[in-house]
Amino acid sequence: MKGKTTRTPRTKPWHPLAWQTQSLLLAYPDDRPGPRLDLARRAAAALPCEISDPLLRFILHTERTSADVLAAAYVETFDHRKRCCPYLTYYAHGDTRRRGVALLRLKQTYTAAGWRLVDDELPDHLAVVLEFAATDPAAGARLLTEHRAGLELMRLALADDGSPWADVLVSVSATLPPLTGDDRKAVMRLAAQGPPEEQVGLDPYAQTQFLPDPVVGGPR
Repeated sequence: MKGKTTRTPRTKPWHPLAWQTQSLLLAYPDDRPGPRLDLARRAAAALPCEISDPLLRFILHTERTSADVLAAAYVETFDHRKRCCPYLTYYAHGDTRRRGVALLRLKQTYTAAGWRLVDDELPDHLAVVLEFAATDPAAGARLLTEHRAGLELMRLALADDGSPWADVLVSVSATLPPLTGDDRKAVMRLAAQGPPEEQVGLDPYAQTQFLPDPVVGGPR
């Protein structure tokens, strides 16, 4: 029996701008957010309302929140809560041998497209995947679709927590096709079962730089 083939969704001219803006807003907040938020607001204004409205809500929240409070909330949300994990391969594989292989393949996808990560970036962090999607929309759309169940579970977890970053995930989801029956079942199954349990033997497949540090939130 043949495995299920993931169909790459069609991209639209505004998709790269949306994904780049979302990537910018999912990065670790810096202590001078003004220029970044101004850029994000201008970009959001050029996007369809279902994409831009949640981004603008998040930008408004960020402007009203001090940099240190926002940074602390980012760490608490993304570093200390596994169900809000921003590393997409974790949802499908947990910290198992298979996740090491998935991380390696993801990095190989970037390399084949002529795209290189800096040393402190992990290839499956959502902000990194979105940034790649902005530069290679077809390949990026395929990656986002392959990790759709994890994305939706992350969105639901952020919404349940009342996190402002839930709005950014709402915007990301709005760039992808509606969930089908199989996709919905995958989200429900993942929510019920969680990622696979930790296994011995991850090291040969996952180099140290591919494993998330529990106290580092991602691209900074």
